[in-house]
Amino acid sequence: MSPGFPDTAPTPSPSAPRDRLLATASALFYAEGIHAVGVERLITQASVTRATFYRHFGGKEELVTAYVEAQDAALRAQYEEAAQLIDEPAGLLRALVGGISETVCGPGFRGCPFINAAAEYPDPATPVHRAVLAHRTWFRTVLLELLAAAGHSDPPWAARRLVMIRDGAMVGGYLGERDEVVTSLATVVDEVLGSGRTDMEAGPG
Repeated sequence: MSPGFPDTAPTPSPSAPRDRLLATASALFYAEGIHAVGVERLITQASVTRATFYRHFGGKEELVTAYVEAQDAALRAQYEEAAQLIDEPAGLLRALVGGISETVCGPGFRGCPFINAAAEYPDPATPVHRAVLAHRTWFRTVLLELLAAAGHSDPPWAARRLVMIRDGAMVGGYLGERDEVVTSLATVVDEVLGSGRTDMEAGPG
């Protein structure tokens, strides 16, 4: 595994009916948009019956929530795997940001699946939107912990800045500004880590 890790989860390999439905939904929702894909198409492409669909999911929104939660779970697992390989907090933070760059430059990139889902389910009370917010809370917590462990003087400020640049990178990458995104991400993480050094860590001058 490379030091970086992707910011969107790979589509799971289909096997059981529920897995096939989730794999099909993951691919179609991300590529075409959630509201653009109907239940009938999901059933047909997943090769399941309508009864099977409703046995596993109470409706489309429940499937969408499962899709968002599956993306979140996969990314958490990838982060934990990276954390086993990289002990140094600043290095792990750079790997996380490097993974975002890798994702933005990857084939078929269509923006952040979480931001996309929130845009289609803007009501904070919906399970889909809550699942998106849960992921973002986790991501922000990871940044806070890494920045604190790296000795940053103001982890909350730095985490907010990194979340904003990450969101901007997702939009910029989708619009085709991939080289600029990669350069900007690397520059910002260097600036954030450098700006948070204590006088002792920064050395004389």
